Amino acid sequence: MQTARTYTSIHYLTYFLLCILMYIGCTKGPDSHDQQATLQDSFALEGVTVAQLQEKLRQGEFTSEQIVKLYLDRIARIDKSGPGLHSVLETNPDALSIARALDAERAKGHIRGPLHGIPVMLKDNIDTGDKMLTTAGSMALSNHYAMEDAFLVKRLRDAGAVILGTTNLTEWSNFRSRQSISGWSSRGGQTKNPYVLDSNPCGSSSGSAVAVAADLCTIAVGTSTDGSIACPASMNGVVGIRPTIGLISRTGVIPVAKSLDTPGTFGRTVRDATILLNALIAQDEKDPITLTNKQRHHEDYTKYLDAKSLKGKRIGVEQFMLDSPDPIGEVLREALDDMKKLGAIIVPISYAQLYSNILASEHIVMKYEFKVGINQYLSSSSSEFKSLQDIIRFNEKNAESIMPYFGQELMIEAQATKGLESEEYIAALYQLKELGSQLMEVMDIHQLDAICGAGSGTYGPAAAAGWPCITLPMGLVNDIPVGITILSTPYSEPKLLSIAYAYEQISQKRTKPKFLATNKNNL
Repeated sequence: MQTARTYTSIHYLTYFLLCILMYIGCTKGPDSHDQQATLQDSFALEGVTVAQLQEKLRQGEFTSEQIVKLYLDRIARIDKSGPGLHSVLETNPDALSIARALDAERAKGHIRGPLHGIPVMLKDNIDTGDKMLTTAGSMALSNHYAMEDAFLVKRLRDAGAVILGTTNLTEWSNFRSRQSISGWSSRGGQTKNPYVLDSNPCGSSSGSAVAVAADLCTIAVGTSTDGSIACPASMNGVVGIRPTIGLISRTGVIPVAKSLDTPGTFGRTVRDATILLNALIAQDEKDPITLTNKQRHHEDYTKYLDAKSLKGKRIGVEQFMLDSPDPIGEVLREALDDMKKLGAIIVPISYAQLYSNILASEHIVMKYEFKVGINQYLSSSSSEFKSLQDIIRFNEKNAESIMPYFGQELMIEAQATKGLESEEYIAALYQLKELGSQLMEVMDIHQLDAICGAGSGTYGPAAAAGWPCITLPMGLVNDIPVGITILSTPYSEPKLLSIAYAYEQISQKRTKPKFLATNKNNL
């Protein structure tokens, strides 16, 4: 999930303006620093890509163990102290030994693939059957060790990745309160935006996006119910891929809503986020929706990364975004001009109201499915708490430390639901499916290859309909990154990734963070 706006049926224009305010005005949360600070230290792996790391390993410039050590040192220097980003909840105590074992494999000529020896961060709602906790940022699960790896974690280990650590998030993936603070959890405190420390990092996958942006790792895994990958990718200047629901297994991921949830990937480049995506895609019998992708997924999505792929592509953009005089609108129009230079055809469309109409239904689906999903997860876990009601009671008993800034009314609403046979739930789920049909009609009428834009009005419809989207940098507004999101129909990842890659190559809009204490609007 992303921000509290998901839960009220507000007009789309108001919705877009809220997104603008997230950039123009800072969202000060707990634990903000007042000092003006920049971090201009040298880091041997600054901005490095997965391919560059592999080349360093191949040439013997570094071992995987040395790479892991460099990242661990940087985490200690700028995440736990220095600017104090609080993006990493826990580092893997076995990371160095795992890296040494992978170095030994390499020395014998056994290289598992492009992720062999590469450190990866995981959002702290993804089970790791090791010495690290899995807590969804909640103190209620502060003693919870998963009994086994999530399916996607097994995939990463098999690919030779080093699980470097777990990242902070908006607690319970932002399904606790309408007043929640993006990037804050009772276990991890406030994640900070590395571009402007007292600005909103967005969420709920705040820590994963910040860790990639701040060079604490090269790639990271997040999860998304609504905007939990797109929004933090946008506001932290990285690439975030939310794939079609069903490409990546959710087994072993603490759920919000089964109809909306999917893991996704972060990288500083489209190629890196795609390499990580490749490793995660597989069929999983324990998550039946993944069995539907067998004939639809591609073994290597990097083969679609074509810098010339925008030629002749018809890209739809919401009309009022094209006309908007605000700073984000200006940056978006510059991005569209870049696309036109590569031969894209920009088509004004009107689809925003379709999403505005189903916001209430989206929330209904979330609250019904959250209760069922959390109860199923906890009942088979090693946690002492076996139900959502147990979590609610624990939070009430420990309200001073768990709820100092916001409550848990969303959990209470979910607890009050009566099951997935409810007519209210079935009707709401139907509305989400109807949105997909309506979006498909828009695509067909205008003969579109994709839709793009800025903010929740672009990635929100994709999430609600179960469609894939990719978000990548398109510039800065008042020192804070703003991203462009591109969406298209289910299983259209090859086309989406190619469009995003072509735009990335011509625009080159990512800039490294400066760790500013505040932006000019707050001086």
